[in-house]
Amino acid sequence: MQLIRFGEPGKEKPGLLKQGQIIDLRSVLPDIPDINPTFFEENWLEKIAQITFANFIPEARLGPPVICPSKIICLGKNYADHAAEGGFKVPAKPLLFCKTPNTLTGCRDPIFLPHSSSQVDWEVELAVIMGKQARSISRQKALEYVAGFCVMNDVSAREAQFADGQWFRGKSFDSFAPLGPALVTLDEIPGYTNLKLTTRVNGHLMQTGRTSDLIFDIPAIIEYISADITLMPGDIISTGTPSGVGFFRDPPITLKPGDVVECRIESIGRLVNQVLEKNKNHVEI
Repeated sequence: MQLIRFGEPGKEKPGLLKQGQIIDLRSVLPDIPDINPTFFEENWLEKIAQITFANFIPEARLGPPVICPSKIICLGKNYADHAAEGGFKVPAKPLLFCKTPNTLTGCRDPIFLPHSSSQVDWEVELAVIMGKQARSISRQKALEYVAGFCVMNDVSAREAQFADGQWFRGKSFDSFAPLGPALVTLDEIPGYTNLKLTTRVNGHLMQTGRTSDLIFDIPAIIEYISADITLMPGDIISTGTPSGVGFFRDPPITLKPGDVVECRIESIGRLVNQVLEKNKNHVEI
């Protein structure tokens, strides 16, 4: 199942993506909520799986597949080659940081350059969407709590990230988490442990890696976080990025207005986001 949110910003509705076409779920389930924590708490994934007929609609904008997560937890240096390119040691334990929900944007929405920081960079990542509340979960049972996977670009403003001494601000500017194109359930990704990830900027290949190279795999990450932090339905865990980011290149490459960033993960889909200046009249949704 490929779960989506479609429509204008702020007016998205829940849907399914099937063979490239959009299914309007409210045409058969008028009471279905937006894809937020309530959606998962009320087991709407199970109800959707029983649908036998629904209306297809014309092409529409896709928003982020989930909205209003209680938290977005990210992992740093979770690929050894990425740690090496930055001159960092491989962490002995998962290195966690957070992005804020205002960062979420759709798979073809713009990435806006912030006013207060430069050196904006890309990071393709496999994102895990939690489907159930998880507290003190063993790695053996971890996947039972997962709703599905998405592609995420952990956009990063390196100037703020490294100048501040911690990563919160540099990772949390508006539009810094393109997510999508769909929430793909695990039954459609049997080989999730060895998926290929790539990033292209203006058509040039910048990043390539495989989820088999994760230092801490998804079950280990969920076990580690849930030991002391309760994961809630709809929460997002972004699992880290492979080597090939722009900041650590010689010379560094960072994003500028007009650039197009394409992040792709096989069996899940791709994000294609243009980089724009953020003008004073822009209103974030």
